[in-house]
Amino acid sequence: MKPTTVIGFLGSTLDAAKFGPSRWNKWRPTVSICMQEDLRVDRFVLIHGSYHRRLAEIVMQDIREVSPETEVVPHVMDFDDAWDFEEVYGKLLDFARDFPFDPDAQDYLIHITTGTHVAQICLFLLTEARYLPGRLLQTQPRKGTPQPIGTWAVIDLDLSRYDSIATRFAEASAESTSFLKSGIETRNAAFNRMIEEIEQVAVRSRAPILLMGPTGAGKSQLARKVYELKKLRHQVHGPFVEVNCATLKGDSAMSALFGHRKGAFTGAVQDRAGLLKSADKGLLFLDEIGELGLDEQAMILRAIEEGRFLPVGADSETRSEFQLIAGTNRNLMDDVADGSFREDLFARLNLWTFALPGLAERREDIAPNLEYELERFAEREGTRVTFNKEARERYLAFAESPGARWQGNFRDLAASVTRMATLCPSGRIDRAAVDFETGRLARLWSGGNAERSALASLLGEDRLASIDPFDRVQLEYVVEVCRRSASLSDAGRMLFAASREQRRSTNDSDRLRKYLAKFGLDWSGISG
Repeated sequence: MKPTTVIGFLGSTLDAAKFGPSRWNKWRPTVSICMQEDLRVDRFVLIHGSYHRRLAEIVMQDIREVSPETEVVPHVMDFDDAWDFEEVYGKLLDFARDFPFDPDAQDYLIHITTGTHVAQICLFLLTEARYLPGRLLQTQPRKGTPQPIGTWAVIDLDLSRYDSIATRFAEASAESTSFLKSGIETRNAAFNRMIEEIEQVAVRSRAPILLMGPTGAGKSQLARKVYELKKLRHQVHGPFVEVNCATLKGDSAMSALFGHRKGAFTGAVQDRAGLLKSADKGLLFLDEIGELGLDEQAMILRAIEEGRFLPVGADSETRSEFQLIAGTNRNLMDDVADGSFREDLFARLNLWTFALPGLAERREDIAPNLEYELERFAEREGTRVTFNKEARERYLAFAESPGARWQGNFRDLAASVTRMATLCPSGRIDRAAVDFETGRLARLWSGGNAERSALASLLGEDRLASIDPFDRVQLEYVVEVCRRSASLSDAGRMLFAASREQRRSTNDSDRLRKYLAKFGLDWSGISG
């Protein structure tokens, strides 16, 4: 066996005792190490300050009594402030660099039970970084009757050897990435790898994050999820503040972002904090950051780097510590090249840049997102709607096909699911509903306006323009069902299949006739 060297601080409180026989009834961690039957200590490097020299001599004398084979080497290390992390770490690092370690010939144990908490942390960090090439040693007293020996344990910093720790770490990481994906079991490998990287950045860094991608790709939702993840980890304490920079135009942009003082301009009747101040201790999401003017960009850069900015009309600066996530659907490198976006701000944002793919690039993720959108509809409307098997397969065949353009990305998908769920009062989306919706999407993506033309031919342009979009979508569906049905009664039975069972008497054709009459339509005009 290789000889063992223990390195540790003298415990100015734990190692202290009245000099006399009674001291052997007290647990003193430094002496206790050398009293263990199953631990041979060949050398003990005892670190202490000049002020505790007398206590160190007593402890060294007691070690020689209980363990004559142990060589005790005192090492004086004085601190101006033993609770100054920088000073303690620096002096211990110098000690580690100067010490004649020989790991091939000796084993080293780093005792972290004694010393200030700062010293213990520094010893841990230096051992973890291998500046101290040993293992960590912990000691503690035995429970029950006071006695001097106590117990000891070695901590191995190779965490990969602890299966339970490795498993829990992997599970925690998987939970975090699933959280960022709103629990959706996404299948696109590139997207999943990107989310894993974002998860690591989110919990380990406060640097700005830049999310690039087309409109509707989920930048806003991902930014909010990053905030919620950091809040769960107690890494932010302020609010999530979101602003679409495309809505900030002219002089009002400065006021909205940085605030203003009363009287700064006409209409400034009171002080305004501004969005950056509102995000203090939290997270600020600037969507479409490329829409900001160059002056606003300059002030944003300073606020990121120094945490300070000047409100409009103010004489003194305001402070706000926030993390920034920026979103854009533009190519900021092109904007830098043409001078519409500041190069220094782009450089500051470009440390962590993630390009979110559009839905058309993640067709394998449409199926899990379909279920997610149905769940969102149920939460929002309080009504659960599902697909029948044939309808779901038919919809996915269309949605995943190369011809499905998904120009609005996930917003298009969410709107599509909402329309089908809303227009299926039975709670079951069937093939007819799917065919109607996919036909609508196909016409929309082809650049046509068949739906508007059909209703316009029945109602006229002026009458159609006066109908709310929600009612228009519903009316389109009703007209489509009427045109597919042999009679007014058949159309009524299809449209009111669920609600008719809850009434004692039914007259579906009359109910449909009255609905059409609200818009100035009748059966003969539609079916003919």
